Amino acid sequence: MATKSTIFKASLQIADIDHGYYADHALTLARHPSETDERMMVRLAALALNAHLLQDLCHGDATLAFGAGLSDPDDPDASLTDFTGRKRVWIEVGQPEDKPLTRACSKADVVKVYAFGHAADIWWRGIETKLTRLARLEVWRFPAGQAQELATLAERSMQLQATVQESAITLSSQRGSVHIEPVRWK
Repeated sequence: MATKSTIFKASLQIADIDHGYYADHALTLARHPSETDERMMVRLAALALNAHLLQDLCHGDATLAFGAGLSDPDDPDASLTDFTGRKRVWIEVGQPEDKPLTRACSKADVVKVYAFGHAADIWWRGIETKLTRLARLEVWRFPAGQAQELATLAERSMQLQATVQESAITLSSQRGSVHIEPVRWK
């Protein structure tokens, strides 16, 4: 008998000072049995960093949501989809292979990868040359220690504040706060 996903609810208040975006989002995250709290929270942080595109790119006329993630490798971890069904932004977290990223680039206007963990540097050195031709791809790195701290904020029912300023994000809750300064690799 297969183990089912664990459902997490997040009330996320975003104050994106860099882009003038201020909004509240009620989110549901299904954490796959093989997914860690760290990975789930990286997905949430990546979504918060890109939430401004809902307004900037689609003028509020789109859906920002989590995908099936680990349950379906052909579905993004998070995405911004306009009401014509077009994927405007496709977000992946972790260290995906080059072929799924190439497919994602053919399905979306922009594909963003947020790598994290101690193996991210090794992954990037091994895949960098394979990804240079993908013009629609951005690759970001969450420093390993900062990404690990995100797991401390995970709760089944979360009240989170995300502040984006100078390209960095601070996620806060009653459990504390975590500051992340993503580094752009591509």
